Amino acid sequence: MANPYSQKSDRDLVLACQRREPAAFEELVKRHQRTVFALLYQLAPDWQDTADLAQEVFIRVWRNLSSLRNPSSFRSWLTQIVTNLFYDELRKRPRRLPTVSMDDNEGDTEGSTRDIVDASHQPEDLALNREASEIIRQAMCKLPEQFRTAIVLREIEGLSYEEIAILTKTEMGTVKSRIARARSKLQELLQPYLAKSSSISEVST
Repeated sequence: MANPYSQKSDRDLVLACQRREPAAFEELVKRHQRTVFALLYQLAPDWQDTADLAQEVFIRVWRNLSSLRNPSSFRSWLTQIVTNLFYDELRKRPRRLPTVSMDDNEGDTEGSTRDIVDASHQPEDLALNREASEIIRQAMCKLPEQFRTAIVLREIEGLSYEEIAILTKTEMGTVKSRIARARSKLQELLQPYLAKSSSISEVST
C-alpha cells in the first residue's frame, strides 16, 4: 500500500507534523535527510560524527516544528537549524587553528567570481570526478569555519547575502568580505589541481 504522505508537499507535511502525525515526520526525514547530510558535510568536512549530528538536527526539527509559523518556508528553516547546530558544536569542540592564512585585504566583492570549482564539470570519468570532489573537500577543510560557513551557505545553499547575515548574526559587509576571501583562497588552493587537469586535457587532445 502506497504511503499516503509521499505525494504531499513539504508544506502539507509540516502541517501534519504540527498535528503530531509521526508518519508525516517520517516522510519529511526521508525527503530531506540527504540534504541535511550534505550540508553538514560541507560545513564540517573533517568531523567524523555527521550521522549523529544529522539525527540531532531532526530531533530539533520535531521539537520545534510547532513554532514554524510559515510551513512553506520549511526548507530555509531546516537550513537554519543545521547551521545553528553547527555553531553550537563549534562552541563545544576544541578550536583548530586555521591551516591557511586569510589575511588578504578585505575588499568589495564586485570583481570576484560567483563560482567555485564544480566536480560535475570535470571530465566524465567517474574516477576523476571522485578525485576532484576529494580535492575540493580537502581545500574546504583548510578554510576557517566562519569563511567555510559563509561560502557554503552562498554557493551550496544559494542564500542571499542578507539571508546569510541574518542566519549567522553577522553584518552583511562582513559576510560579503568572507565570501570574497573564501573564493579567492579556494582558487589559490585548487590552482595546482586545476593546472594538473589542464595539462592532462592538453595531452589527451
